[in-house]
Amino acid sequence: MKNTVTLLMLTIILSGVVAIQSCKDDEDEPNTPAPQEFIATSTTFQDFETWSLDAINVGPSPSLGSGHAGNDSTVTRNVYFNNGQDRVNGTYPIGTIIAKRSTNPAGTVDEIVGMAKRGNGFNTAAGNWEWFMLNVNGTIAVDSTGTEMRGGANFMGGSCNSCHAGASANDFTFSK
Repeated sequence: MKNTVTLLMLTIILSGVVAIQSCKDDEDEPNTPAPQEFIATSTTFQDFETWSLDAINVGPSPSLGSGHAGNDSTVTRNVYFNNGQDRVNGTYPIGTIIAKRSTNPAGTVDEIVGMAKRGNGFNTAAGNWEWFMLNVNGTIAVDSTGTEMRGGANFMGGSCNSCHAGASANDFTFSK
């Protein structure tokens, strides 16, 4: 009887040790650090219309003025978020990508712009966002000198920063 109890106790202890060892603690895995900087390339915005459509705005938008055809009553503005990203603790994570396409039925408006949360102290006046003018296929547009149309605080004469400052409480985004 004594041997049976001892054997039973050893079996229980051994089973417990095996169970504990087989449980993997996620804290044993090294944490992947968040990226410090995200630099968009000309392929970053391709296929943006397959992303999560998070806002559809129709008609004039007085806050836009003439930007993004804000005075046009026929314009539709579709706003796409890559992976449907949401703010985390009030800000979007580095690498968040947003594209907005403004169109009208007459075909006189077809503008695509983008923004990417770049990080690493880029454009701190506007929450580390980088602004882009895009082609219909989602590539970054180039100006007459062949320079990509992208930038920070001074891009488009500072108009991107100036306008988006009105949404600073929402990490400089108007859509969500």
